[in-house]
Amino acid sequence: MTLEKSKKGQLVKIISIPNQTVRAQAIRFGIAEGENVVCQEVIPLGPVILQKNKQEIAIGRKLASQIKVEPVA
Repeated sequence: MTLEKSKKGQLVKIISIPNQTVRAQAIRFGIAEGENVVCQEVIPLGPVILQKNKQEIAIGRKLASQIKVEPVA
């Protein structure tokens, strides 16, 4: 599944960022493959808000649609 499809409060692991440009943008946000992040909020027609440690990061839908994640049990 992709990051934009994650649910509020869900813990997900980033498994793949296929596009090199998208990967570079994600790394600037402090997000890399293998990281666990919490989906804080999915704003309708807006960004996906993630939490990593104590930092909140807003990821645009277009970027979020290209980041593959899997739920962490």
